[in-house]
Amino acid sequence: MSEVETTEIRSYPMARSCPLRPPGEYEQLREARPVARHLLPSGRPVWLITSHELARRVLADPRISSDRTHPGFPLPYPIEDPEALRGLFRFSQSLIGLDPPEHTARRRLIIPEFTVKRVQSLRPRIQEIVDGRIDDMLAQGSRADLVQALALPVPSLALCELLGVPYADRDFFESRTKVQINHNSSLEERQKANGELMSYLDELVATKEEVPGDDLIGRLIVKNREAGTLEHGELVALAALLLIAGYETTANMIGLGVIGLLENPGQLATLADDPSLASQAVDELLRYFSISDTAGSRVALADIEIGGETIPAGEGVMALSLAGNWDPAAFSEPERLDITRDVRQHLAFGHGPHQCIGQNLAKMELEVTLTTLFRRIPTLRLAVPAEELPYKGDANTYGVYELPVSW
Repeated sequence: MSEVETTEIRSYPMARSCPLRPPGEYEQLREARPVARHLLPSGRPVWLITSHELARRVLADPRISSDRTHPGFPLPYPIEDPEALRGLFRFSQSLIGLDPPEHTARRRLIIPEFTVKRVQSLRPRIQEIVDGRIDDMLAQGSRADLVQALALPVPSLALCELLGVPYADRDFFESRTKVQINHNSSLEERQKANGELMSYLDELVATKEEVPGDDLIGRLIVKNREAGTLEHGELVALAALLLIAGYETTANMIGLGVIGLLENPGQLATLADDPSLASQAVDELLRYFSISDTAGSRVALADIEIGGETIPAGEGVMALSLAGNWDPAAFSEPERLDITRDVRQHLAFGHGPHQCIGQNLAKMELEVTLTTLFRRIPTLRLAVPAEELPYKGDANTYGVYELPVSW
């Protein structure tokens, strides 16, 4: 088969016939051509990886790059102006858009903030935040939009406190982030939202450089003075990355996690009977929904032979985590939600040098939020059928825009 042949599947992202399951094309590709060349709506070629094993292999390969400004990087939308591209992805060049050794040095600077021990020290405060939001829900009646009442506020408030960002400004950065992750936003809208967010954080970081506080940004400033790793602008970009990546993904997983458990009452009952399964339940929900396929986007720096195909240097690669996490070769009966299974090798947080640095925090927030919600409101139920909910098919990160529930 020619290495420049394109598959018959033409559109990406692919439509789902069921909002709680992967697109049917993922299974077709995995069985027929787990490494398949495709064209994005932007016109750029991309190689879709749908096998769990091959996705892990690609994501750990030093011959692929995370540089979003590379001309072959698989952006879903066209951006031809190099300067616009660099400006739009300034935040990514602080960490996720870098390759070793630059990436290694910067990751080493920040990783102490997200160790298991450090994250567990935050658990009492996360518990207070979750209980406070549920108190407000119960005080306002027997019905709520769980996205606005719980899913967004919990990670948003937690992250604001962690970073030292005023919570009163959450509407500002949440609204700008929504524009940047929406597939339908124009280049001008993305640039405006990005510029406003970066200007806000530039002032915030400058203030903290004068008097570093006991928060993540303040501690990074102090560490960086000793290490000399980051310039001011790079600190601003890193703050933007943590702010953007830290709450939107967790918020979406809270909503989908609630839907997943309510749609599988047997699994919810198992969790209620044995709360020690909470960590496994979170990992299984992460596997089941795998909300960010685009996180596995890379570009080949050399010809790479994998899965019987040759990915030419300069072409894009997408290791689709949702496809890999529903690979029956890795997880038996992947369509079945099973909170007792061992899924520690799932791809929801990626794999390799760019595996999500904040995964310990995200998992802890999910564990506390989901277990507390169902313990305190055991009669919680969806107010509308799951298939009628407004899902985020137009965003980089999958989730729901609204989640009406009652009890």
